[in-house]
Amino acid sequence: MLPRLDSAVVDAPADQLADPLVGRSLDGRYLLERTIARGGMATVYLATDTRLDRTVAVKVMHRALADDPEFVARFTREARSAARLSAPEVVAVFDQGTDAVGEGATGMAFLVMEHVQGRTLRDLLRERGALSPARAVAVVEPVLRALAAAHAAGIVHRDVKPENVLLADDGRVKVADFGLARAVESSGLTATTGVLLGTVAYLSPEQVEKGVSDERSDVYSAGVLLWELLTGTPPYSGESPLSVAYRHVHDDVPAPSTVVSGVPASLDALVVRATRRDPAARPVDGGAFLAELRAVATELPDVEPVSLVQEHATLAIPRPETPQTPLPATPRPRRPRRRGRVVALVVVLLSLLAAGGGWWLGSGRYTEAPSVLTLTFAAAEAQLTSEGFSVRRLPDAFSDTVAAGQVVDQDPDPGARVRRDGTVGLVVSKGADLRAVPAQVVGSTLAAATALLTRAGLTVGATTEAFDAKVDKGLVLSSDPKPGQKLRPGTTVKLVISKGVELLAVPDVQGRSEAEATQSLRAAGFRVSVTQVFDDEAPKGQVVDQSPSRGTAPRGSTVALEVSKGPDLVGVPELRGMTRQGAQAALKAAGLKGRAFDIPNGSGTVVGQDPAPGTMVRRGSTVTYYVS
Repeated sequence: MLPRLDSAVVDAPADQLADPLVGRSLDGRYLLERTIARGGMATVYLATDTRLDRTVAVKVMHRALADDPEFVARFTREARSAARLSAPEVVAVFDQGTDAVGEGATGMAFLVMEHVQGRTLRDLLRERGALSPARAVAVVEPVLRALAAAHAAGIVHRDVKPENVLLADDGRVKVADFGLARAVESSGLTATTGVLLGTVAYLSPEQVEKGVSDERSDVYSAGVLLWELLTGTPPYSGESPLSVAYRHVHDDVPAPSTVVSGVPASLDALVVRATRRDPAARPVDGGAFLAELRAVATELPDVEPVSLVQEHATLAIPRPETPQTPLPATPRPRRPRRRGRVVALVVVLLSLLAAGGGWWLGSGRYTEAPSVLTLTFAAAEAQLTSEGFSVRRLPDAFSDTVAAGQVVDQDPDPGARVRRDGTVGLVVSKGADLRAVPAQVVGSTLAAATALLTRAGLTVGATTEAFDAKVDKGLVLSSDPKPGQKLRPGTTVKLVISKGVELLAVPDVQGRSEAEATQSLRAAGFRVSVTQVFDDEAPKGQVVDQSPSRGTAPRGSTVALEVSKGPDLVGVPELRGMTRQGAQAALKAAGLKGRAFDIPNGSGTVVGQDPAPGTMVRRGSTVTYYVS
């Protein structure tokens, strides 16, 4: 039978029968020679790159996945990201593509990877079970180096498990399948469910509960992996994957020492810290986890560099030095009595020294670790140094209860056994792990806002829509909580998306009174401006014109009204006694016209007019006057 490996790129015995792809060439370049492994989402083949004449491993995705366009698009993006990741501990990705081999127009998605001659960490665990603490650390360290390189490049693995850790015959440890779990998660096919549930023993609580993951999710999975190396089994098991997932969300992973003996306290504590349910309580990424592991490794015995996976090889155990067998004692002549007394005295002194030395080598050289919790690092260092201890600063950690700059944890714990001249590791609080809502969220598209919030460690919650005259349609109008507010990682942020300007129908209020028109327009969602104009036909107070007068306009915009002041009336001036020229000038100044009638043999002055002085007439009317 083929091993149940979703990500193996190592040689393993396989049944080559009934596989139509063996012997075919993908993309006219990769000749598939034999099956290496078959899993829930792909089959892995040993192949030859005929263009470069090198041996490679080709992972061909199952047809159900390749027929899903969303999966293929995500698979392509993730493969390109993985190809840019260059680290000795990472299985290199050489190429990616699709090939129309077999039935179906969509072709088959495939990934071309470095071929690693060896086996997987799962094979080693099946054969040997638990490893010694030193061996377990030696295996996990290159895994963390791979994760550290990926996290530094912004890549999250999401599926750290023994099947994805490859043990080469030359002793190298490599990690495979970076980003492929994310591509599988994008598929809506129920066929992929078994693949994801197959790794549930290593999924972090946030992956199970919320479907989100970041660098700290990989830290959790690597912590579970280290737990299994120390104990021989994963921390949780159950009758179904769902029961295992439930325990990840609701139970704390116990210390490995509760299952096996011989796990150093510092390594025990590191495993517990890496598998905390709260992501904020774990090392922030693979690099931080690696630094803490290396600090712990200094307290473990050295492991001879030897291949862990060569066939029939056995794990090397550090060989203790063979004690020298003392030579048999030779009988000597009796010494003088006086010398015998000296010898007896020496024996007594040596006995006392041996007793004292035994006490010192036993319990005498140990004491209880003093508590320096909640002190500043400087104060804690000063106290410990004054008591004869060395101080090592461990990676800082977030804390909701201990102020930033104060010691939040120490190793060994207060009151624990420590050598009188030993080292005490101190963890300094970074304060509460709070993430500010990015200011750029408002005014961004939903996709950009989601990316900003994700990078900040926050989650996008429900989105709603609202009209807004100032923010373009499709852009984020507001967020709840508001930008700048600091939140716990994983907190949900609600977004309001602008629907743009709201257009309303403009009522036609021409011919209505000013009061009625104003009330109607305001009720319809508009502002009103009024200009008084003279009108010979419309009575005073009636709307004679509006702009806009029909159609639609943005909510809150202004509709301009022209309201009649009635006819434009002016008073007829007194013309009598004026000269013709004077009368014309007076009428023009009043906005009136004049018509003169001459009376023969007159004096040249106005003697009469019609209408009479003071009469109100429309501006522009004609006044008749008589010149004598």
